[in-house]
Amino acid sequence: MGLNTCSININPSRKELKPHGSIEFPCAGYWDRYSEQTRREFPWHWHEEMEIIYIKSGALTLLLPAKTYHLNAGDCFIINSNILHYISAAPECELQSLVYHPKLVAGEKESAFSVKYILPLINHPSFDGYYLDGETGQEQIGCFARAFEALAGDVPGFEFTVRENVSKICLFLCGQFPETDGNGKTGSGTGNRAGTRTGLNQDNLRMQEMLEFIHHHYQENISLSDVAGAAALGERECLRCFRRNLRMSPMQYALKYRVMQGAELLLREPSRSISETAVSCGFDSPSHFSKMFKRFYSCTPREYRKEKLAYREFPGNTMEG
Repeated sequence: MGLNTCSININPSRKELKPHGSIEFPCAGYWDRYSEQTRREFPWHWHEEMEIIYIKSGALTLLLPAKTYHLNAGDCFIINSNILHYISAAPECELQSLVYHPKLVAGEKESAFSVKYILPLINHPSFDGYYLDGETGQEQIGCFARAFEALAGDVPGFEFTVRENVSKICLFLCGQFPETDGNGKTGSGTGNRAGTRTGLNQDNLRMQEMLEFIHHHYQENISLSDVAGAAALGERECLRCFRRNLRMSPMQYALKYRVMQGAELLLREPSRSISETAVSCGFDSPSHFSKMFKRFYSCTPREYRKEKLAYREFPGNTMEG
């Protein structure tokens, strides 16, 4: 099967649209390097698949709602299905990852694997992600390595090797997040099966609704009241929700999103002027756009475009993340 180039295609609610793997084998592997010259960060997004990230070299900052993790070479992190996350090289990072749908392990919805293990796991109220450091998580990281190497090498029967080792990791996670009954006691397979994840899902759903509004309307002069209304919240609760999950206010997020859209537009349409790019991204003037752009990227829009396009045109380089 081999590996894929890591790129991102998301809808306005930040759900990733790109399928990982195939219907027959819903798992894909990625091996990428992030640095100043290439894509250095992946914005907030989510997908139905679970994801295992291994840091081969360098360092990575990974954000989940209300949580920050700093990963170094040899560390591994597992992200649950449907969880918002953001990654950024710190400042450079080489990583390997497996992105797989839970049904790779669970099989049919009514199977014992699904009912007893995978559904309770992905719906566990405490499981948004799990950190494995290079020392104490050697057994699970070894499982990842065997799965990744089999998929990358496209060896005969790699599907069995990938599924076996990913299943071992999922079984380990089931032990870390045992299924509980309604009173918080460890159950025997009949408790948290329905998959409410009430507290976690409520914030996730609110954030997805408010992010979708910002991404639909970032070119307009939106207000805090507008963003809060997208999730039927008051302004104070909207502020608390953003700060709790993304560690910034809605307006700070909207500003950063506008600037990031501008950065993408500078490279996607090199003939477009800086002034046109500024207007397209919701800025009231080119000078304001340039000022905010320099705050985030430490260079002017013109300098950014020149440097990135020059790097992309050099043989062997690519701008895909």
